[in-house]
Amino acid sequence: MRPHDMALAVLANVIWGLTYVAYPFALESFTASQMAVLRFLLASLPVLFVPRPKLPWRSILAIGATLFTGQFLLLFLALAAGLPPGLASVTTQMHAFFAVLIAAVVLRERPTPRQAVGLLVAFAGLMLIALTVGADLPPLALGLAMLAAMSWAIGSILLRQTPAGVAMVPLMIWCSLVPPIPAWLVSLALDPDPSLIAAVARSSAASLVAVVFLATLATTVAFAIWGRLMQRYPSAAVAPFALLSPCTGVVAVALVFGERFGPLRGAGMVLILLGLVVVVVPWPAVAARLRAGAGAVPLRRRPGCGPPSSRG
Repeated sequence: MRPHDMALAVLANVIWGLTYVAYPFALESFTASQMAVLRFLLASLPVLFVPRPKLPWRSILAIGATLFTGQFLLLFLALAAGLPPGLASVTTQMHAFFAVLIAAVVLRERPTPRQAVGLLVAFAGLMLIALTVGADLPPLALGLAMLAAMSWAIGSILLRQTPAGVAMVPLMIWCSLVPPIPAWLVSLALDPDPSLIAAVARSSAASLVAVVFLATLATTVAFAIWGRLMQRYPSAAVAPFALLSPCTGVVAVALVFGERFGPLRGAGMVLILLGLVVVVVPWPAVAARLRAGAGAVPLRRRPGCGPPSSRG
């Protein structure tokens, strides 16, 4: 992967990490399902002047249903079923491993041994972070959370299969048309007061700014970057970057809310970063360059040991 694209992958996941700060502000005024309705309504507003991507409607609906609707609504249902919020960040990032597995089966994109080792190291780090939650986990909540991660993984694979000429920003905008109605139906079923207009009227400025951030940067921009990378590179090269978002989220929450994390969570973050380094750094090329550099160093001659003179 080119350094420029690595930087984009990091940027997307820093944005997603900042959602761990945005969500608490948004949830001060809205329920999770109301937040989803507003988020994707705002994200889809540019359809009024952005042309539809050159994809059939079934492809747009499939991507919107998996990447957005399935991922977020299943996660909200998991939270309603008792999933601890601290564990939601961990279960969601399981999509990175699901995406690699699905790509191996469906697209025949086998991860290299180096990528497999890096993923295993990152998985160990993710499990260490999960151990820091320390809460009872209902089986239904865990199952729904895993389905949410699987939905994101399927959406990523669908992005991988889009033609190279499809622009990702318009695609994310048009895919955002899919979630609002299902999210509104979930709000009707679960929320004590599902009135969205009333919720907006009494919402705080911080909540509205958080929803705008989620709609623009976290949805349109970050997912467009993600889709562009999935178009260009194998899933095993892109998916591990998603494991950065819980790391940046933990740091952002610590800075904004003063929440402290213990050594176990810190060790998990270090393992995730180490696994990512194993995946993205081209170690054979680095080793070859180091060997070439070592071979190019001239040997110093001791005084008096030069070539014999041709004179006399």
